[in-house]
Amino acid sequence: MKYTQLGRTGLKVSRLVLGTMNFGPQTDEATSHTIMDAAHAAGVNYFDTANVYGWGENKGRTEEILGTWFAQGGGRRDKTVLATKVYGNMGAGGEVWPNHDKLSAVNIRRAVDASLKRLQTDYIDVYQFHHVDRKTPFEEIWQAVEVLIQQGKILYAGSSNFPGYKIAQANEAAARAGRLGLVSEQCLYNLAERRAEMEVIPAAEEYGLGVIPWSPLHGGLLGGVIRKESEGGRRASGRSADALANTAVREQVQAYEDLLAKHGLEPGEAALAWLLTRPGVTGPIVGPRTADQLASALRAVELELSAEVLDGLEGIFPGPGPSPEAFAW
Repeated sequence: MKYTQLGRTGLKVSRLVLGTMNFGPQTDEATSHTIMDAAHAAGVNYFDTANVYGWGENKGRTEEILGTWFAQGGGRRDKTVLATKVYGNMGAGGEVWPNHDKLSAVNIRRAVDASLKRLQTDYIDVYQFHHVDRKTPFEEIWQAVEVLIQQGKILYAGSSNFPGYKIAQANEAAARAGRLGLVSEQCLYNLAERRAEMEVIPAAEEYGLGVIPWSPLHGGLLGGVIRKESEGGRRASGRSADALANTAVREQVQAYEDLLAKHGLEPGEAALAWLLTRPGVTGPIVGPRTADQLASALRAVELELSAEVLDGLEGIFPGPGPSPEAFAW
């Protein structure tokens, strides 16, 4: 496994991030534990979760699965850089309760304590804002974060799904208060969805945030979906199926799969390897449902894409270009 610093911090993290969103809803507890053990054995030390994972009436279930894994000991917690998120409403019984969501000081305090209990740990390495809260000023957010840091409950703060201007606002507010500010940004970023290159990634680089792409295979679209269909395997569903219904998109994905087949490359592994070549990227989040899917993702870290392949991918999935040139003269 290869490691890098998380943004401008001294924290060393693996270049793949283990996403746990499937733990609970799609992957049972025992299999989830097996996947986490395999990730540790391969050197993956950065695990990502969120308080709402488990969804609906089972919100919090994913954090609980991590907690029972940590409780087994064996250095599991000490070897893990643990990241979780706050924002979604955590009212009991699937209800929406006032002051149990967003980024108010009261909810941040309540949500941290609840996550720590589920995770069976006394601190969170990277506490992430799952979405922008347009009603809560950053001055309030940073005051709440500073209290948690002083209490030893969290070490760093990160963002997820923030536009570039909110990254700037957040870190300027932190700087005025003499605080570190955001150290990471999780954003939707992959070969098929490159809008983050216009504003989000430049802002992250300017302020020293590590970029953690989520949905690196764009909901399976970049994982060899057409080939799998032709071989009688799992058919595209959800966002992938909707995208492939567009003839132009289907032709684009077919060209992508043909290019990689020509070079003997697996589509999913190549899509991850491409992200690892991108400026500002710390490591993509991979969310395996099985140990085999984790093994495939791990191979991407060692995969070196040739200039010919990189040029071919750029031709198939051209980026938007830098801002403001992408939309101005």
